Amino acid sequence: MKSVQEQMAIIRRGAVEILVESELEQKLKKSVATGVPLKIKAGFDPTAPDLHIGHTVLIQKLKQFQDLGHEVNFLIGDFTGMIGDPTGKNETRKALTREAVLKNAETYKEQVFKILDPARTRVVFNSTWMGRMSAADLIALAARYTVARMLERDDFHKRFTGQQPIAIHEFLYPLVQGYDSVALRADVELGGTDQKFNLLVGRELQKQEGQEPQCVLTMPLLEGLDGVNKMSKSLGNYIGITESPKEIFGKVMSISDELMLRYYELLSDVDLAQLQRVCDGVEGKSGGAHPMESKKALARELVARFYDHDAAVRAEEDFVLQFRQKEIPDDIPEYVSGDKQPVWVCKLMADAGLVASNGEARRLVKQGAVKLNGQKLSDADQEVAPCGELILQAGKRRFVRIKFSQKK
Repeated sequence: MKSVQEQMAIIRRGAVEILVESELEQKLKKSVATGVPLKIKAGFDPTAPDLHIGHTVLIQKLKQFQDLGHEVNFLIGDFTGMIGDPTGKNETRKALTREAVLKNAETYKEQVFKILDPARTRVVFNSTWMGRMSAADLIALAARYTVARMLERDDFHKRFTGQQPIAIHEFLYPLVQGYDSVALRADVELGGTDQKFNLLVGRELQKQEGQEPQCVLTMPLLEGLDGVNKMSKSLGNYIGITESPKEIFGKVMSISDELMLRYYELLSDVDLAQLQRVCDGVEGKSGGAHPMESKKALARELVARFYDHDAAVRAEEDFVLQFRQKEIPDDIPEYVSGDKQPVWVCKLMADAGLVASNGEARRLVKQGAVKLNGQKLSDADQEVAPCGELILQAGKRRFVRIKFSQKK
C-alpha cells in the first residue's frame, strides 16, 4: 500500500474539495498501519439507461481509490431513484417506476465495469435497507432534520422564495442518501459539487449514530465539448460511452487544447508526471508533449477503456484517413466564433470569410461544393452546434478552421 502522502496526491487530483482533509489523512494513516482498507462510497440513481463520460468522473475517482487498495461500494439508488434527486431542479422530478429503475441499473452495471474491476467492487442497492424501513422508522429519520435546515439548500431556497412547489418527499432525498452512509459505515463519500449538502447530511447522521463521520470528496461537473456548459445529452455536447469508437475518437479530437487538459485530469489514468508534460505542451514549455499527440493519446485511452486496444488503433487510423489524407493544409486560416447557440452553417461560412455572402454559401452547398470536417454538406439549412473545433471547406482550395469561444 502506498504511503499516506502518495495516496493524498492521487486523491487530490481533480478534486474540488475534501472535507475534512486532516480527518482523511488520519483515516489513511490508520489504514496503512492496520492494513484495513477504507470503505469508499459513491451513489448513482439509475434515472437514464446510458452514461456519458461526464458521469464517469466519479467512477474514475473510485477506480483510483480501488487501485490504492480500498474497498469500493458502488451504490445503486434503486430506492432514491424512485424519489428523484431534487438537486439543481426548479421543479419536482417525475418519479420512475421500480421496473424502469431496475432495468436502467442493469445497464449501469455493464457500463461501469468498463472502468471498475468487478472482482473488487461491491455493488449495493439502497432498497436493501430502506425497503425494510417501517413508516415509524421513516418518520424517525425525518425527525432528525428541520425544514429550516433543508431550506438552506440553494435549490430548495430558490424554489421556496420563488413560490414554486416543493413536495414533502423531496425533503426525504438528502436524508435517505445520508442514511445510506450509516448503513454502509462509509469512511469516504464521493459526489459532484452539486451534491455537497447531501454528502454533509450523511456525515451528520453518522455522528448521531455514534459512527466516525465520513470524509466528503467533491468532484467537478465535467464541461461538455463546447468547454462552457456541463456535459449534457440535451445540449448535444456529450460523448456517450456506448457511442462507436470512431465517434468517441473524433469527438475527443474536436475539443480545445485547454479542455483537453481538463479531460486528462479528470478522466485519464496517466500519472502526475505525464499529466505535467501534457500541461507543459499546451503552455508551449520546452520538454512538453505536443498537444496534437496528447489529444490522440487521450482519444486512444478512452476508446480502449470502453472497447479495446484494437478498436482504439482502428479509430485513430480512420481519423487519420479522413482528415489527413484529404489534403487539408496545416496553415489554414482560423476564425473564432462567439456563437453560444447552434448557428446556421451558411452564416458561419460568411462570418468566417470563406464566402462573400449567405447566398453564395447556399449555392455552393446545393452544388455539393461544401464540406464540414471532410463530409459533404447536402442541407443548406443545417445548423452547427458550437462545440470544439471544426473545418469548413468550399471548393477544392478554400478552408477555414472554426473555433468556438469558451468565454461566457
